[in-house]
Amino acid sequence: MRQLEALLDLLALDRLPRTGWLLAGVPHAESVAAHSLGAALVALALGPAVEPPLNFDRAAALCAVHDAPEAWLSDLPKRGAALLSNGVKEDAQARIADELVGALSPAARERFAEYQAGETAEARFARVCDKLHLGLRLLGYARAGSRGLDDFGEGLRALDCSGFAPCAELRDAILAELEALP
Repeated sequence: MRQLEALLDLLALDRLPRTGWLLAGVPHAESVAAHSLGAALVALALGPAVEPPLNFDRAAALCAVHDAPEAWLSDLPKRGAALLSNGVKEDAQARIADELVGALSPAARERFAEYQAGETAEARFARVCDKLHLGLRLLGYARAGSRGLDDFGEGLRALDCSGFAPCAELRDAILAELEALP
């Protein structure tokens, strides 16, 4: 059964660490699965307060599948991905999504495509939730004593939350907490 095999393949996301944290020297870096769940939880936490209202349940589903192709491709670090020819990573992700995510259901494949396109309010919101979860993880690691993570903070400072006031509030709260750390 194709669906069963896809679900089994996706279990790899539980064991696949987020490479950026590993390269930054964070011990016990979060997994890709933990990140996807965290982004979906941010969407569920902030979504009900977004005005005008959006389908935050759909946004949470977008977050759940946004990194699914990494089960086969792995979590390519930014430095490595930057060395690939234009469109190579995106093409591979789309082909994996057709095969792997598409085996879950047509809806799962549609959610992945929607996230990648970034054209709907839900996709833009999910992308912001993805970055906010990275900010939350940064704060957690910093509170636990990890240092040298300033590059991650720069990305959070540059995060455009326009149109999503609850996201801007959370971003600002995370940044304030980071600034207050010794």
